[in-house]
Amino acid sequence: MSLKIERLTKMYGRQKAVNDISLSVREGEIVGFLGPNGAGKSTTMKIVTGYLEPSSGMVSVCGHDVIKNPLAVKKITGYLPEHNPLYLDMYVHEYLSFVGNVYGIRSTTLKQRVGGMIELCGLIPEQNKKIESLSKGYRQRVGLAQALLHDPRVLILDEPTSGLDPNQIVEIRKLIKEISANKTVLFSTHIMQEVQALCDRVVVIHKGEIVADDRLSDLLGRHTTTVIEVEFESAVSGDELSMLPNVKSVVHISGFKFKVTGEGQADIRTEIFRFSTERKYALVGLKKEEVSLESIFRELTQDAPVHA
Repeated sequence: MSLKIERLTKMYGRQKAVNDISLSVREGEIVGFLGPNGAGKSTTMKIVTGYLEPSSGMVSVCGHDVIKNPLAVKKITGYLPEHNPLYLDMYVHEYLSFVGNVYGIRSTTLKQRVGGMIELCGLIPEQNKKIESLSKGYRQRVGLAQALLHDPRVLILDEPTSGLDPNQIVEIRKLIKEISANKTVLFSTHIMQEVQALCDRVVVIHKGEIVADDRLSDLLGRHTTTVIEVEFESAVSGDELSMLPNVKSVVHISGFKFKVTGEGQADIRTEIFRFSTERKYALVGLKKEEVSLESIFRELTQDAPVHA
């Protein structure tokens, strides 16, 4: 396994940020690491890359224990943190050369690696500019270049497209796809389309615990819950809707609009239509939502339904 996590726990005082999680990532696999803010994603990634020590448990990267042999782990791991730390007063070319020297890359090899990363990450027009003058999109490219400079076997990317505009997101996503062809990649994101475009597998963490770990296709196939968006002409009680047969939860959206989730694959549109007819509530809209990774994510990380 390229990455192996066994019974990992991380405490901050009395707060348990990561709670006894286990997962493994095979060589060449691209895994999306999803979870709400504060779920434990960044903490886990920092432990994997050796920037934090676990409270208990074991993490190994390509057979190297991150506690017993942290330098060996760093040599084979590329890491782009959520908040991309760059030396803003350095030029792009200068900064990448500095990073290469830190990794022990010297002379002609360093020059070739820096030039290769500048070309791969689309930085040729910006290579002689100071990093402080670059847009956020180009700064993310510099961050990816430094993570790849030493040709790591494992790539850890913590929200690599955070704060980018749609065009920049597409460009960075394409770049990640290209560079991940022969690497193991674990990356976190809040953009579900990104996961569906890039990932072989999805791991969802919530409140420090893994609540899903499966191939993307299998995860989408298994979660076939029916979700209906219904809107009435006048006020309707969410509690009344929640009492209908085969209704699992009701969430008030706005005005007289609700999101109604059914049990299993039961089509609850008939029950909603019957309900509106019997009580003489005029229906304005009744729409079935398609199963998406976003809806599955909400289902896995939503603590309790909200009635109105």
